[in-house]
Amino acid sequence: MTFFASLRYLLLLGAFLFASCGGGRQAFTQSGQASYYADKFKGRKTASGARYRPSKRTAAHNTLPFGTIVRVTNPRNHRSVKVKITDRGPHAKGRIIDLSRKAARKIGLVQAGVAPVQLKVVHAVHGSN
Repeated sequence: MTFFASLRYLLLLGAFLFASCGGGRQAFTQSGQASYYADKFKGRKTASGARYRPSKRTAAHNTLPFGTIVRVTNPRNHRSVKVKITDRGPHAKGRIIDLSRKAARKIGLVQAGVAPVQLKVVHAVHGSN
């Protein structure tokens, strides 16, 4: 096999692997209601084992793998924040994400307590959690 034939083979193989691993899929998006963690959870362990810190940009989601980075946008004011999924939840019916206090403040959610949001995964983590 010549150098160029080998290079072509590797490029085709790489393209196939990229497409089959999700590189060709649309990013995960979701719309729904968001809330934020109460102060009583400060310092408690999350489902990932990390401690909840209100001053960090973290969130709880029921299905996304821990470590996934999500952009959360408040469509009422068009403000957004990137958060890292570190916990499971929310456990209130109709809600899709619980934000840390810092993340909630960034998108203007603290006053309302609950608000509509749009989620978009910006960095997916492939895992079994």
